[in-house]
Amino acid sequence: MISFTKMHGLGNDFVVIDAINQAVNLTPEQIQFMANRHFGIGFDQLLMVEKAISDNADFKYRIFNADGSEVGQCGNGARCFARFVRDKKLSSKNEICVDTNSGQLLLRFNDQDLITVNMGIPKHQPTEIPLVAERELLLYTLDIDGVKTDFGAVSMGNPHAVIQVDNVETAPVSNIGKILESHAIFPERANIGFMQIMDRKTIKLRVYERGAAETLACGSGACAAVVVGIEQNLLDNTVNVKLPGGELNISWSGRGSPVFMTGSASYVFDGTINL
Repeated sequence: MISFTKMHGLGNDFVVIDAINQAVNLTPEQIQFMANRHFGIGFDQLLMVEKAISDNADFKYRIFNADGSEVGQCGNGARCFARFVRDKKLSSKNEICVDTNSGQLLLRFNDQDLITVNMGIPKHQPTEIPLVAERELLLYTLDIDGVKTDFGAVSMGNPHAVIQVDNVETAPVSNIGKILESHAIFPERANIGFMQIMDRKTIKLRVYERGAAETLACGSGACAAVVVGIEQNLLDNTVNVKLPGGELNISWSGRGSPVFMTGSASYVFDGTINL
């Protein structure tokens, strides 16, 4: 029997498990079962709270997609992770440091019950994303279903492609998103963002997530979109990102600097499941 907590960040929903105070060893098949919205619990991603592996960290943060694959980063999940360890009295700190498979994250609680995540420094080189390309470009071009598609690419601890569109409501998210997510140009697959620029301080965004299809919000996707927009001189350094599930504030001061994401995290319910 495994105890869990259901949470969401702007509708991007998670099951969070304390793997410090209970023994947890899940197979990909068990994660897929738990993710099933008809026969299991239902979630976009599973978050695991484990003991830190670094001396300066408070916890280790692991993330699994609904298909059972493990990934290195999830911004909305990071905010839920922070609220979980506070709600469950695993930590009383206002700022916590967590180990991830993509490096360390700093999570900070704000007065307004919002959580700011230091998402780390974006990586732009194709080998770092990873992306199959001879050299770094502001925009890469692919022929997808007979349509020339331009996209920016960046790693936020996970690979992202960002496509600028005139209208996110009519953007081909399910079609182009699905094709590009698993295209050979991305050896580890990618999250595909569709960005509509409203003005230099505001964008609308939909994201087709790697291993999870379109979600209501993607924190690392919001960061990636803002980074790509700033790189192309289309956005200011602080941007309000409007996602289907709600809003995030993203700040980035440029190359070599970390991205800061601020948003909410919501508790839904506690439960147990017998696998």
